[in-house]
Amino acid sequence: MIDSNYVIINLQLKKNILKFAHSKVNYLIYCMCMNVLKKSGCIVLLLLLLAIPTWASVRYSAGNTQIVFTGRVDNLNPAIAKFVYPGTAIYAVFTGSSIKAVMKPAEAYYMVEIDNIPAYKIASSKKDSIMTIATDLQPGKHTLKLTLVSEAYHQRPEFHAFLLDDGAKLTGKPKMPKRKIEFIGNSITCGYGVEADNARSRFSDSNSNHYYSYPAIAARAFGAQTMVVARSGIGIYRNYNGPKNGSKDNMRDVYENILYTDYSKKWDFSKFKPDVVCVNLGTNDTSTNPYDVMLIIKGYREFLKTLRGHYPKAKIVFVTGSMLNDKSLEDVTTILDLVVAEAKANGDDKVYRIDLTPSDGSLGYGADWHPSISQNVKSSEEFITALESITGWKRKK
Repeated sequence: MIDSNYVIINLQLKKNILKFAHSKVNYLIYCMCMNVLKKSGCIVLLLLLLAIPTWASVRYSAGNTQIVFTGRVDNLNPAIAKFVYPGTAIYAVFTGSSIKAVMKPAEAYYMVEIDNIPAYKIASSKKDSIMTIATDLQPGKHTLKLTLVSEAYHQRPEFHAFLLDDGAKLTGKPKMPKRKIEFIGNSITCGYGVEADNARSRFSDSNSNHYYSYPAIAARAFGAQTMVVARSGIGIYRNYNGPKNGSKDNMRDVYENILYTDYSKKWDFSKFKPDVVCVNLGTNDTSTNPYDVMLIIKGYREFLKTLRGHYPKAKIVFVTGSMLNDKSLEDVTTILDLVVAEAKANGDDKVYRIDLTPSDGSLGYGADWHPSISQNVKSSEEFITALESITGWKRKK
């Protein structure tokens, strides 16, 4: 005859162990525990195993309507949100003292913004699907913004769910900023190597951080939500060190895809209607010889037509990047001035230009001669001032 107490404890134990078994490592522990459980009828053993921690008991899946995403996100499967571009963000308002995320096991880096706590960086793991976002929070309601800040085209992150404390909950959709900016760019927009100490440092995901890029700094200054479509090495017609006649998977090729070079899934442009679109390209097109100026002009003309087709009311701003210099700076400046002048002559008066001061080393460098954090701060000030004039916006106090 089976002891009813054993049945009750057995069922409770299985529930506790299942809560524990989210990661690959914990799943192995789960299998071991269940094997022992099948072989043993010892109540004492069961009581001891009941001590397994149940640190997360409330799960909100990616498809929950109280969770808000910004950026290019593939959520055709409502239970999984897939993304690759830095700047992609997940927003939530929740109660409780901690919050974790269930992610696809892969190394990627995120910045956490909760309430008025200074932003900090965390990483997802190749070995574990549970990423701890925050612990030991004060009682009450909290607002979270979780932003991918590394380039994740190979890792292909997936967000599956938030895990909250027992009794905690999401408390409705976050209030989203009204202003919207789309940033289209290359490594400068991505924040490539921005946390590195010097120019001779090599790029890594860990020393890159979109949060410290001039677009992200400017967006925070304006209190704007963003859409980022950016990839290190990409050009308007020719990617870094590509052939003179152009590269496959340049920005014009990949722009309408959700997940970079996955051409099977196209972005729904009705999901995000920016007030301003900022394009900072041309550095990679002209970074090595030879390049074709006429093909760059053709590329910009075609891309402007694409952007205007998707965003008939947006202000479109072409930016010269801080890594341009000498002949490449002269060529890109001349090309952009020409393309903007043509657009205005054809009746499009919502196309603009902004020039950022080239890096000269006085503010240091990030990895591989990329802009440092200080250089990005300077660029953001120049960009903010110009955009205030273009839009009439004022930065937040």
